[in-house]
Amino acid sequence: MKRKVVLFYPPYDGPPLGAPLCLLSLAAPLRNAGFEVALIDAAIERDWLSAVLREVRDALCFGISVLTGPMIRGAVRAAKAVKMEAPEVPIIFGGWHPSLLPGQTLREKCVDAVVRGQGELTLLEVARNLAAGKPIHGLPGLSSAPNGLPQHGPERPVARLDDLPTPAFELTDFDAYERISGERKLAYPTSVGCPYACNYCTDMVFYKRRFNALEPERVVNEVTELVARYRITEVAMLDSNLPVDWRRAREIARGFLQSGIKFRWTFQASTDFLCRMSDEDVQLLGESGVTHMGFGTESTSSDVLKLMNKRHQRVDEMYETARKAAIGNIHVTFNLIFGYPGETEADRLETLRTMSDIASQFWNVSFSPNIFTPYPGIPIWPQLRELGVREPESLEEWAELPLGKNILPWLQGKELERLWRMLEFFLLNNQLRKVTRNHPRLREGVRRALAAPLRWRLRTNRYSFPWELWVGRQLERIVTRRSLVTGHPLSREGAVS
Repeated sequence: MKRKVVLFYPPYDGPPLGAPLCLLSLAAPLRNAGFEVALIDAAIERDWLSAVLREVRDALCFGISVLTGPMIRGAVRAAKAVKMEAPEVPIIFGGWHPSLLPGQTLREKCVDAVVRGQGELTLLEVARNLAAGKPIHGLPGLSSAPNGLPQHGPERPVARLDDLPTPAFELTDFDAYERISGERKLAYPTSVGCPYACNYCTDMVFYKRRFNALEPERVVNEVTELVARYRITEVAMLDSNLPVDWRRAREIARGFLQSGIKFRWTFQASTDFLCRMSDEDVQLLGESGVTHMGFGTESTSSDVLKLMNKRHQRVDEMYETARKAAIGNIHVTFNLIFGYPGETEADRLETLRTMSDIASQFWNVSFSPNIFTPYPGIPIWPQLRELGVREPESLEEWAELPLGKNILPWLQGKELERLWRMLEFFLLNNQLRKVTRNHPRLREGVRRALAAPLRWRLRTNRYSFPWELWVGRQLERIVTRRSLVTGHPLSREGAVS
């Protein structure tokens, strides 16, 4: 009797944070129930297609986790190959993109079923039914297409994270990931979900604004044990908004510090929750190993923030976040979104000038600007369609939509070129502060030659004859995108351009 489940994570842009947590989370209950699990991560498996075809020969089913964007290409390629080589093996898609568009995903002939939302218990029930020769159609949390007709099972109740087993980190080849990144890293979730309902965000659609968190004691025990066992140097907390319960965040930091085990850790948050923590709390974060925090600040224009339904976002708290983080010796990255429907150039200028002022006051601030990308399921799609944005109609079309790819009819031609020039000057101005701080010999010369003209351009909104950009590029590559989880520079592919 077949008892093996093959799980695949397709290739994606950017360095891996470690083994894909989604697959490790799916693997844990399967292994506890006696199933064999084979994981294939294209990030460390060069010939991943051959590995997939080799593993599925005796598999019960083949699962693929998929995010919106270029990752879909590898997923479809693998699925089509398996359908040709082993047509008897059910192919199951899961993850964010299929969960948000299950019906559209099922239109692909290479997809037999879609696990929607939280997938650990659904996939376990699928595997049990398949192993017992029972049908899977109609299971809670599963969409399928028997006889070509889409059938969506009822929603599966969301399980508390504390009721699910620890992800199967023992399946991770940490040496392989270290060879790629140069460091032993671990991706770990202390929670999922965010209570806010930002109009551009898929998180509120996927998790329905529910904050589902592990108890602090479990987080401390699991993370410190994993760090010690696998010699981890950095842990990337994959929470959407870790300090929703800021007292819980403080307990986790205190637990890490009291354990005596040294490691760095990073996370994402919103400025309002971070500002509820005292200076002493943020110092505690830094002492416990926090080196970076990412924030979805997006804009400093009150009009744009209202359009985004980010009424909880306040400019004064952006300043306060930078100040508190500096006290803890913690770097921060502020994400910025440009081109949002209804945004004007005056709104953009307000954002860039305010962010430049924050960066001039606080050494620890970096930025990651992006063109607004309309992902599946977000609440403003009806408005976008009215404005002429064409929604992709297939997996292949969604594969052509990486973060930052501009499909906005109102941001094209000279206006787009002007926005990009503004961003380059803004980023160069901020990065030069760091260059002059880290290279004292260049300090006076660079400031005299570049800093004043850059500030003048940002103040007057004039960008013709950009000689400063050429000079600045000789000193340092302008970083256009950063990871909100770690703050590390990302590939420019798919960024503002």
